[in-house]
Amino acid sequence: MNIRVAMIKLLFAGLILSAAASAKDYETVELEPPHLGGMKVGFNIILPRGYGASTRQYPVLYLLHGYTDHYPAWVSYTRLTDYARSYDLIIVMPEGDNGFYTNSYTDRNLRWEDFINLDLIPYVDSHYRTVAARRGRAIAGLSMGGYGAMKIGLKYPQMFAAAASLSGALAVARGKHRPIKDPSMQKLLESVYGPPESPGRAAEDPFELIKKLKPEERPQLYISTGSEDFLLADNREFVRLLSELKVPYEYREFPGKHEWSVWDREIQVVLALQAPVMGAAR
Repeated sequence: MNIRVAMIKLLFAGLILSAAASAKDYETVELEPPHLGGMKVGFNIILPRGYGASTRQYPVLYLLHGYTDHYPAWVSYTRLTDYARSYDLIIVMPEGDNGFYTNSYTDRNLRWEDFINLDLIPYVDSHYRTVAARRGRAIAGLSMGGYGAMKIGLKYPQMFAAAASLSGALAVARGKHRPIKDPSMQKLLESVYGPPESPGRAAEDPFELIKKLKPEERPQLYISTGSEDFLLADNREFVRLLSELKVPYEYREFPGKHEWSVWDREIQVVLALQAPVMGAAR
């Protein structure tokens, strides 16, 4: 009986250790960033294996969630924590609410782009051992976050060596060039970008931003989407523009919808592509 009890205790202890190890796969940090008016927002961060026992600096991937999701989405719906173990890379997943990673046209307390560039990145660089330079920084995202990653990566090429969009809403800022049929979405987008004819939209539009970059400024670009995704046409149009401008890129189109099974697979591709650019491949 004593042996049986001992075995049960050992098994129980093993389960606790396993759960604890799983809980340490990522950390959650809460901030009150100035560019969000002091609103409390969180981000999840995955640290590479051996981070605590090392003194080296690590590159960082900023990974953005989609519309109606929040910062826990990537670790909740994919096996990202498992995939991350293969790379010497920090992965940061910030809150973006439904703000399209853009400074709001109507609310000065909702400056989501400035939050990423002026609050979050400096915080991460000052609190973690990062390669705090373009060569050690990449950005990626899905849907709304795919747009955000491509927009921010092209708008601030001096900050990011690579940008990836998965099923990205790449035409969301096009305004009069891409009318929105849904009245509620149109209202939301006008609160973010201003009226459809607003000249300020060009500064938030990947279709316009890519035209301004010199060849030496361009980050590595990766775009992917499912063949049944409702954003397929926008992605194809963006890729056609890249081809016309002779901008290097990698594009993948495959069977699939706007869904997590697609993004769970595609984040593995993003890691495999971006890690070598940042020196994070093992």
